[in-house]
Amino acid sequence: MDASGGLGLPPIVMRAGNGSTGRPVPWAGEFDGPSDPSLVGLPAAEIAARVRSGEITAVDVVRAHLDHIEEVEGRIGAFRVVRREAALAEAAAVDASLTRFALPLAGVPVAIKDNVAVAGETCTDGSPARRGEPERRDHPVVTRLRKAGAVVVGITRAPELCLYAATDGPGTVSRNPWDTALSPAGSSGGSAAAVASGSVPIAHGNDGMGSLRLPAAACGLVTLKPGRGVVPGGIGADDWSGMAVNGALATTVADLAIAHAVLAGETPEPPPAPDRPLRIAVSTRSPVPGVGADAATRAALDAVVAELEAAGHTVVRRNPPITPGAAAGALVRWMAGAEDDAAVLGIDRSELQPRSRTHARLGRLVRRLGLVRPRTQERFRARMVEFFEDVDVLLTPVTTGPPLPARLWHERSFLANITANARWAPWTAAWNLAGLPAAVLPAASRPTGPPVAVQFVGPPGAEGRLLWLAGELERRLPWRRYAPVFDPTATGSTETAAAAT
Repeated sequence: MDASGGLGLPPIVMRAGNGSTGRPVPWAGEFDGPSDPSLVGLPAAEIAARVRSGEITAVDVVRAHLDHIEEVEGRIGAFRVVRREAALAEAAAVDASLTRFALPLAGVPVAIKDNVAVAGETCTDGSPARRGEPERRDHPVVTRLRKAGAVVVGITRAPELCLYAATDGPGTVSRNPWDTALSPAGSSGGSAAAVASGSVPIAHGNDGMGSLRLPAAACGLVTLKPGRGVVPGGIGADDWSGMAVNGALATTVADLAIAHAVLAGETPEPPPAPDRPLRIAVSTRSPVPGVGADAATRAALDAVVAELEAAGHTVVRRNPPITPGAAAGALVRWMAGAEDDAAVLGIDRSELQPRSRTHARLGRLVRRLGLVRPRTQERFRARMVEFFEDVDVLLTPVTTGPPLPARLWHERSFLANITANARWAPWTAAWNLAGLPAAVLPAASRPTGPPVAVQFVGPPGAEGRLLWLAGELERRLPWRRYAPVFDPTATGSTETAAAAT
């Protein structure tokens, strides 16, 4: 990879420091020699099991993934920082740990979204206007990942203040590994591109209006937006008034279940099966008037319904009571989040991108008018909980069609951005306002190649139920784990990727 990063991307910061390990960085010759490419593309669960047993080392795993990042990063732009030597030092510490045999993510390379603290790195929240000092300590979710044996190999890109459904910024456009003309979505787009390209088996992200679920849908991944309070927050000023939660992106349900358990402070265990067939509501009604799912999305939803019924579950047609007032409640919290996060990060609003300046200005207005009302949120949550008294799970589309184009969206107007976002992704934000868990998984492929996803939503505490159901569908409707051109498990994938560019 050349210094420019390719495709007009700015240089990636190649971090040589030792991060938060407190140990000296090994001298470069310690890790000389070719890495083993067969270690790239393995599920996180398999990597961890083999590292725990001593069959392979964490250093070898991390070296292989770092080399893969060097090969593909110039074409997808997933990372803002790659922590090569720091990550190798952390991997060596995992190998030397006396508790390695008990670490659920032993030696697993992970990427962290650029809006939570990683000790020794600067957190920008996707904004070039953020010029803070390196963080002194890890965010709690990073602490939990590291305590589980995961190794932080890099910091992934996000749109400014994590506000938008495409990931780009000055001089950089992150690209979807399934089709580099498309966006990996946002705001956890860099994390999704990293996983879909095989650069890491698991990546951290967070979701305030769909920022985990939209990238998962765009990049053919599986994710879970936990319910409110299940995983430590601490995202920006106030978690976008309680809407934003931390989570993970993965290629398998088993990997996602382990990552979720680690983030939630729980012991990783297979999700328990329900004691009876589920009653599942399905709804295709769009909360945004005038837009709806395309033919490929409707066909994918029908295929999932057929599998659910074949598995013995009851499927009923029922629309959740998402009102215009609830939609407005989510919207004003999104607006306020721009101003609140810029303030807590000490960002000069005049240095924000034009779209974000407008966003923050509207945020100040809704705060001044008192439109961010806790009562709106709690009443909507109560209505949604009541909806689930008669059904166990809700099935919906995620997006109306293929991902947005990979372009410099930050150069377009605020109105152009929010219109594109709303038309493409109307089914996610309500569940952030309600604080209920929601999972997204691939269900089919479009005729042009990119995946099609569906969303499952459940009542409070339904994370295990959603993971179990996702696992059932993974067995019945298995998906391709990686984008074909970048698939590290396919022979000659690197040469194919190079030829494609």
